Amino acid sequence: MRVTRRELLLLAAGVTAFPAMPLVARAQAYPARSVRVILGFAAGGGTDLVARMIGEWLSRQLGQQFVIENRTGTGGNLATEAVMKSPPDGYSLLFTGTNSTICASLYKKLPFDFQRDFVPVAFIMRFPNLMLVPSSLPVTSVKEFIDYAKNHPGKLSFASSGHGTSLHLCGEMFKRLAKIEMLHVPYRGSAAAYPDLISGRLHVMFDNVTSGLEMARSGNVRALGVTSAVRWEPVPDIAAIAETVPGFEAMVWYGIVAPKGTPPDVVLTLNRAINAALGDPVLLARVAEIGGLPIRMTPQQLGKFIDDDMETWRKVVEFAGASVE
Repeated sequence: MRVTRRELLLLAAGVTAFPAMPLVARAQAYPARSVRVILGFAAGGGTDLVARMIGEWLSRQLGQQFVIENRTGTGGNLATEAVMKSPPDGYSLLFTGTNSTICASLYKKLPFDFQRDFVPVAFIMRFPNLMLVPSSLPVTSVKEFIDYAKNHPGKLSFASSGHGTSLHLCGEMFKRLAKIEMLHVPYRGSAAAYPDLISGRLHVMFDNVTSGLEMARSGNVRALGVTSAVRWEPVPDIAAIAETVPGFEAMVWYGIVAPKGTPPDVVLTLNRAINAALGDPVLLARVAEIGGLPIRMTPQQLGKFIDDDMETWRKVVEFAGASVE
């Protein structure tokens, strides 16, 4: 599903009328104690960075600690299962995104059904991935990388933050469309892969723009392209991969869901709070720095978005021929 920036902004503009007073009143009843926000990726990566930004804001505004808990493994599925098994009381939330909509079709067997076992709470932001290579690799464009790969058959490897992540699927899709061979090397989060990428032991990694942009700016790695269909407005100097590889597109999102059965008033309190966060100028400035596009949605809109994104990634998984037991 290709969504233009104009469409995203129109969607965001349509869900901005969340009054502040009910937020304060609701906080007296919920939350009455600390809230766990579980995510399936390691500390230090882009997912963790955004989760902590939102957690800090919610802690200040709702008067209880929103504690970020990292549970890595199987493309985020361990975290998803842990939240699914938690009481549906609003005190265990899942910080998730594209990994969940990918895993639904990538994994042959899962202990949960993401659409059945969770209720949507709030959308947070959307963004592309970055194609990153070591600064020592003698390529400065996507075309040069493809030529390099074809001149070194069977020698290149690409890293990801684990099976079933958008970083994994981006690499698989790139292989297919560019007609090159690369070995997939999964890590427990993208942060864990950077030492090997920087040293040149790995040749490429697709990472969220939220963390990849910072690494590229440091000079340790080089950004060759973004995975959006066209150049991404926050980083217009980086080419879209599709300029060289027609048809290549992969967008990523972050949001929060809760176990099925979570009280609707708790879901509404969280939705209002997160949408209020996405209107905070300080937080918006931080999101802009990491290349994200924040979007306000109702729980119902997020549910529809999840359904559509699952279908989008199902087609990508089939195209890439990827599968995980």
